[in-house]
Amino acid sequence: MSPALSIAASLSPDVRQDIGIQLLSRSKPISDIAATHQVSRKFVYQQGDKARQALDESFAPSKGDDDVLFHLPVTKNWLYQLILGLVLICHSSYRGVVELFRDLFDTPISIGTIHNRLDAAAATAAEINQSQDLSGIEVGLHDEIYQSNRPVLVGIDAASTYCYLLQSVERRDEETWGWYLLDNMAQGFAPKYTIADGGSGLRAGQKAVMPKVPCHGDVFHIQQQFEQVANGLARQAQGATTRRVKLEQKITQAKLTNNMTQKLTIQQVKANRRERGLVARARDVKILLHWFEHDVMALAGPELAERQELFDFIEAELQQRAGKQYSTIRKLRKALHNQRDQLLAFAGVLDQKLAALAADFELPLQVVRDICLWHRKHNTSNAYWERWTQLHRQLSDKFYGVMKAVEEALKQTPRASSLVENLNSRLRNYFFLRRSLGDSYLSLLQFFCNHRCFSRSRVPERVGKSPKQLLTGETHPHWLELLGFERFQRA
Repeated sequence: MSPALSIAASLSPDVRQDIGIQLLSRSKPISDIAATHQVSRKFVYQQGDKARQALDESFAPSKGDDDVLFHLPVTKNWLYQLILGLVLICHSSYRGVVELFRDLFDTPISIGTIHNRLDAAAATAAEINQSQDLSGIEVGLHDEIYQSNRPVLVGIDAASTYCYLLQSVERRDEETWGWYLLDNMAQGFAPKYTIADGGSGLRAGQKAVMPKVPCHGDVFHIQQQFEQVANGLARQAQGATTRRVKLEQKITQAKLTNNMTQKLTIQQVKANRRERGLVARARDVKILLHWFEHDVMALAGPELAERQELFDFIEAELQQRAGKQYSTIRKLRKALHNQRDQLLAFAGVLDQKLAALAADFELPLQVVRDICLWHRKHNTSNAYWERWTQLHRQLSDKFYGVMKAVEEALKQTPRASSLVENLNSRLRNYFFLRRSLGDSYLSLLQFFCNHRCFSRSRVPERVGKSPKQLLTGETHPHWLELLGFERFQRA
């Protein structure tokens, strides 16, 4: 290699750019530019050509808004895909589809045609839904949502979010739930356990057809009820304080007779007594709620026996503070009493997993539980990292393996059926367009939700995958292709 070529190859992009600019500006002869940088004249011309090309591209006129970007072959099948996309992706109403066809495609279409196309797609979707193998579901989440005061039965896989049950019914009793769970069982549905709220029909239906499958309690609804009671008492206490202050101001500012002063003083004493009682009760219930959320129902917490003791203690304390006039506290205590074992069932599952990890890593169970309890601390706190150092020193080379295994055990121990609430929020965008829900429409929505890929999720593993793909571990064609359509692709 010649010295000139070697020097040219080592020049930085900034120097090459400077050479091209000098050539275009004609500020120096080409021979002087080549001699200054110790390169050949040919190399100088090459840099000049690159600079000229970059300038031409920068000042080239941009394409107008009316320029044709690509050609789209509009066929009947493509229009049918557009109907599905508008309804399912864009949540469009039937009349919205009619208006878009009229205004943007200059094509008339009737509401009946739209209904028929969706109905045909729903028939195919129902066949796909019913052919799905549900044997891979380990934890099922059951709940009921409503549309126009009509119940809709819902079942979702806790791990993949696959919806295996979406059925509008007239009643939500034992017979109805049992009937549709039998249909799921015919598809291989045999979970280790399910999670549901305290609905009597739901639990009775599952017990009738799956007597050996336990139904755990949903911690979301009971915590929500507890919070509502605590917040309601706090508002009552604030109101009592406001009334007491106003009464004191009235006594101070008004010129009253002895009889009126005596009456107001009695009212003031009663107001003070009521305020103290409400403030104390609201404070106590708030403390009990904090213990309930952070010690009893927290995922990373003590063993089942200790949780049961705390649970019973909280129930007893609520009973002492219920009284005759506090019906909300009585209802909460009764709900806790009736659902105790179901609500704490997740703790028993977690205890079994931690015991298995202790055996696998040949460690004392308490050490593994210490790592579990360590996850309760926030990773930005000093206590978190102090405990991290202690555990790392104690376990040495086993620390990271046990830590990851405990994290996975916590992640795979669901406590709530809140995924049903998430599905409900997504379905609301479709439900509000209709007064009534037909079976075919729900089958199409179920199919779409199960085969549409997540564009974003709090769980990174779900992004870019559909619930069916997460359930089966296998890829599948696009949902339009599954319905028999050939998607348009630009050349």
